[in-house]
Amino acid sequence: MTFGEQPAYLRVAGDLRKKIVDGSLPPHTRLPSQARIREEYGVSDTVALEARKVLMAEGLVEGRSGSGTYVRERPVPRRVHRSGYRPTGGATPFRQEQADAEARGTWESRSEQVEASVAIAERLGLQPGDRVMRTKYVFREAGETMMLSTSWEPLAVTGRTPVMLPEEGPLGGMGVVERMRAIDVIVDNVTEEIGARPGLAEELLALGGVPGHVVLVVQRTYYASGRAVETADVVIPADRYRVSYHLPVR
Repeated sequence: MTFGEQPAYLRVAGDLRKKIVDGSLPPHTRLPSQARIREEYGVSDTVALEARKVLMAEGLVEGRSGSGTYVRERPVPRRVHRSGYRPTGGATPFRQEQADAEARGTWESRSEQVEASVAIAERLGLQPGDRVMRTKYVFREAGETMMLSTSWEPLAVTGRTPVMLPEEGPLGGMGVVERMRAIDVIVDNVTEEIGARPGLAEELLALGGVPGHVVLVVQRTYYASGRAVETADVVIPADRYRVSYHLPVR
């Protein structure tokens, strides 16, 4: 086989990837052994090994101890909707993240006071070390962890108020806009930036991914008259979900 200028291991990986995508190598099928790849493509053991590593890093195959490497079941991507949607009758954080009235899921959270890191202080317009309320969320759909979120709110804004704890009190779970309005802080702008990166070990453990899997990170910040009153990182497994935006035309 002539490989041209492209590195041989990428050409081998590309051909195997095509077979996985078109179904020639269906899910749960054992990937050709390193020796078989070497013989079929006329490459060295090193090239065969690197090609397998590429497919594993892409999440297309997985190793099974003592058994070999197998094609993974390819999940059908589902959508996580983003739109500023607010369901009638109140909004839990899960509903705000999904913006889907038919979504059925569960979530859990934990809040604690911490010192703002340099990065979070910059996002909130604070000094590093200023106190913030950090709340970590785990969102599940049909029992499967679908999304993680961590939010930070300046205690200079919410401290000693009924909304200091996002998930407790009379407005617990109502979301940033409603909670801030209750203490006369009017949210008038929100920004979201989306990036992709390899998932951290603890994130992938919670999300059911494998090392090397990519996650989408939505960095969201709410503002009131130019002042940041909440910022959050929403982490979504990129192989299972797509972020879909529904924005009104004004």
